[in-house]
Amino acid sequence: MELISPTDSMFLLAETREHPMHVGGLQLFEPPEGAGEDFIRDIYARMLTFEDVQPTFRKHPGELLGGIANVAWSFDRDIDLEYHLRRSALPTPGRVRELLELTSRLHGSLLDRHRPLWETHLVEGLNDGRFAVYTKVHHALLDGVSAMKLMRHSLSPDPLETDLYAPWSLGARQKKKARPRSSRIGGLARLAGSLAGLGPSALTLARAALLEQQLTLPFGAPKTMLNVPIGGARRCAAQSWPLKRLVAIKDAAGVTLNDVVLAMCAGALRAYLLERDALPDRPLIAMVPVNLRSENDTSSGGNMVGAILCSLATDIDDPAHRLDVIHASMRGNKEVFTQLPRLQQLALSAFNMAPLALGLLPALASATQPPFNIVISNVPGAREPLYWRGARLDGNYPLSIALDGQALNITMSNNADNLDFGLVGCRRSIPHLQRLLGHLEESLAALEEAVGV
Repeated sequence: MELISPTDSMFLLAETREHPMHVGGLQLFEPPEGAGEDFIRDIYARMLTFEDVQPTFRKHPGELLGGIANVAWSFDRDIDLEYHLRRSALPTPGRVRELLELTSRLHGSLLDRHRPLWETHLVEGLNDGRFAVYTKVHHALLDGVSAMKLMRHSLSPDPLETDLYAPWSLGARQKKKARPRSSRIGGLARLAGSLAGLGPSALTLARAALLEQQLTLPFGAPKTMLNVPIGGARRCAAQSWPLKRLVAIKDAAGVTLNDVVLAMCAGALRAYLLERDALPDRPLIAMVPVNLRSENDTSSGGNMVGAILCSLATDIDDPAHRLDVIHASMRGNKEVFTQLPRLQQLALSAFNMAPLALGLLPALASATQPPFNIVISNVPGAREPLYWRGARLDGNYPLSIALDGQALNITMSNNADNLDFGLVGCRRSIPHLQRLLGHLEESLAALEEAVGV
């Protein structure tokens, strides 16, 4: 047995029926030209032969001294791959809508703790000939970034490559084993109690930043319908947008691509809340993960991600003005970050992220002011087209975690020439989640018109 780290144990202890603590991903594939009816069945049969399972995908919580749980990992020698790898077919008419309904049910169900904490589902029956792969892995094993890396390692940039690789395998493509460390949120949370990292110079800088209104801190967000206790059922929504549309806005407005993404989300959230007569007078606040690696940092293991808070300017009607305010908010917070030493960046990130722990206590989540209203995260993806046994990856939608007090999560990842959005919401608290997809398109179009592209 191997002892579970305190951070990983936190995700296990926090999990209940209402709070599944796994990250997921939905991939859409276009079969290669000439693929027969048995293409998916052959992939399924081939994947069942990958029995060289790496340690991360062999472990589940064990017990010490006959009953102490969540303190040690147990490793299964024999993996029942037919349990973990499942083949499904959509009901007619086999639209993306049916695929998302299936994904929502799968994403809301708990993983079996008596088995290694992961599942992969091959899904066929889409009426346009494509097929899908939905995978979920417990957050105690991998975070979203590490899971995305594993997925990319199993794919190839060569459309003619016929070899097949499985993410759980120790095959030839897995040259560097991904660290089964816990999430960026959990890892930084260990520093939350160590504000000694914010030394005198950092506190002086932060104080000055607050006086100049550069730094956004937790608990300044308004109470909204997004910040309520949640149930266990989920809704998932997903859609892709051409990156060139966002880049054109970025160039015309003189802002960053991430500013455009945040403004696109802000406009969609404003419209969604307006149609439900639930838009607060004060702007929504987003927690935004940021990369803390330097340009000279060539290390490939683990994560070095911090967090800053950003005003989404949802109280502003004009899209161009809203984008300017978001740009100023991100720039001001980043200026504080870049002037801090690395340890102090981590400590300040932990200070911003630590209130997420309130989401594990429903009474506090409903009684206190929200630390922020929503997490909007951009997970790095592939810049070139990727293929799986010749099948082109059309969509790669990350699906994250909803918590008490954070009933909606928006995560996106670049996939070749597209930006793929994955939305996860509490089925009870966030009705008609799919309408946000339409609002995202409307928001993007409004930004294009506002900046003249």
